[in-house]
Amino acid sequence: MTDIAPPDLEPYRRRVASVMRSVQDVPDTATLTEIARRMATEKRGALLVADRFGQHVGILTERDVTRALGEHGEAALQLTARDIMTPQVIAIADNAFLFRAIGRMRRLNLRYLPATDETGRYTGMLSARLLLAHRALEGQIIADGLDVATNAAELAHARTALPELARTLLEDGSGAIDIAAVISSIYCDITARAAAIVETQLAQAGQPAPAPWCVLVLGSGGRGESLLSPDQDNAIIHAGSTEDDGWYARAGEMMADLLNEAGIPYCKGGVMAKNTAWRGNQGQWRARVTEWIRRSSPESLLNVDIFYDLKPVFGALRLGEHLRREALAAARSAPLFLRLLAEQSAQLHPAIGLFGRLREQGGRIDLKLGGLLPLVSAARVMALRLGEPATSTGSRLRAVARASLIGEDDIVRLIEAQGLILELILRQQIADLAAGQPPGSRVDRAMIRSRDLARLKAALKHLELLPDMTQAVIAAGT
Repeated sequence: MTDIAPPDLEPYRRRVASVMRSVQDVPDTATLTEIARRMATEKRGALLVADRFGQHVGILTERDVTRALGEHGEAALQLTARDIMTPQVIAIADNAFLFRAIGRMRRLNLRYLPATDETGRYTGMLSARLLLAHRALEGQIIADGLDVATNAAELAHARTALPELARTLLEDGSGAIDIAAVISSIYCDITARAAAIVETQLAQAGQPAPAPWCVLVLGSGGRGESLLSPDQDNAIIHAGSTEDDGWYARAGEMMADLLNEAGIPYCKGGVMAKNTAWRGNQGQWRARVTEWIRRSSPESLLNVDIFYDLKPVFGALRLGEHLRREALAAARSAPLFLRLLAEQSAQLHPAIGLFGRLREQGGRIDLKLGGLLPLVSAARVMALRLGEPATSTGSRLRAVARASLIGEDDIVRLIEAQGLILELILRQQIADLAAGQPPGSRVDRAMIRSRDLARLKAALKHLELLPDMTQAVIAAGT
């Protein structure tokens, strides 16, 4: 029997930014001779092309150079970068996982792929040679198929591959926090593609977007901590007027229906852009956030929990980033609001009682309600107090450590606790799906290995310290 090499799982662990080279450019007036000399000197197979204002207007590869020489002969030496460049630059986010880059390059037969940051600025360049060593699962191509999906069935294709991918990554020793980040990235890609499909459909029907808009993913998806039981938590911010709301309402409704058909169910709490409370322009969102902070009612505090995990995924991303910055500043300058958030977080109790007994119901432990939520909520409150823009729980906790408000050992134990709880829930969800049952967050105690059971009890006991930690951080700012 021929041995089959195991797939390289590094593309599911590493981000584009970790392997890309720096990006180089040439002026659009550079001649082919100058371009070739630059490529040879700097050993670059691709260069971006910049106009006289420093704006990138295209990309040049060695193929463009050889093609120009083949078509024009010696006369090609006087052609400029603008004459031979490819004006449509295909790029990828530098915080995307490598499997997305590999899939995109294979599908489009690209040898070079520039990377951009959240503002759209070019930050690096990937090459096919650079990625040649990485062999990934078929999922990399399935996931990149999202870029050309046109209906719910094609969107669902990537989602249905997630349980097997998660299982493979777990068996290979990947941490549950990293696996959750991969799963979340695909959910975000599905949401972004659904928005693109809707935008195209409305434009083809003679109803183009009245102004730039941005789709936000909220909750666990925005934090990068989703597992295998997703629902829709999304919102829209746009640059239009209140009179334009009808278009965005229609877009939100179509997007929600498409996602639901693709297997990402409607949010039971109604946190979807199709509902008025979760869409609006900058002024409407500013007023909404101000009202949440001013009223600090139980409903407002619940909305805050979801909202402050926002991640822009489609459209004019700058709108979402600006909203995040404004909302962070508003929360940080409202000490009473932060104290109320901390008090609400303190009402979430870990699933452990007297004498270290786990709280069970029917032999199962709710590790979302009694594990993740207390930790996620406390980390969010502490990050708001610091004005920390990161949304992942680990990043928020590390920001607290950098501020020297909680000891490094405590932060490490909290992050380890999150990883363990996510892993136990993920293993349970994989087993549930294999048994034909809906995946949930209630973990069968019988499935927990003895060594993990002791670790879980210790982790939950440590989570009992979260209210005191949170109060200490809040008090440090008053």
